[in-house]
Amino acid sequence: MTVDLKLKMHPEMLRACQDMAREADVTPGQIVRDLLAREISKRRRSRPQIRAEETLLAPLRARLTRDLAMASGWDDLDQRLAAKGFEFRAAGAGLALFESPSGARVCKASELGYSHSRLAQRFGKPFPGLKHTWAAQRVQAQLGGNAAQSLIESDP
Repeated sequence: MTVDLKLKMHPEMLRACQDMAREADVTPGQIVRDLLAREISKRRRSRPQIRAEETLLAPLRARLTRDLAMASGWDDLDQRLAAKGFEFRAAGAGLALFESPSGARVCKASELGYSHSRLAQRFGKPFPGLKHTWAAQRVQAQLGGNAAQSLIESDP
């Protein structure tokens, strides 16, 4: 299915498009379609990095560092973050910090200096509900021994 599209273009841009089309022995419409197809392809290939601004991270780190450092396990960390209006959720192979109860994403845990693997090693198990089993298995392998294997087998 095709749809006609009308574009407004500066005369110089139109002339440049017509020149490109003439050189390539195609129509100006084909030049526009090719450019758009390349842009769509490029955007699909490169997922944008979702990074928090440093101006947001510095005060957030100061506010949460003690809780992140002092937590004795995932449940304890969850309670500490909840008391300050935040929660960690699984995000890809790691964790992201979200505002609670709005659910607005704030930043990645690693941007706070506490990656999933670092916390999982400290707590002795991966984050509950982490969907990427390879990430959980990597953490478990870093923990070593039979305890790691039993954690992998018991992970739903």
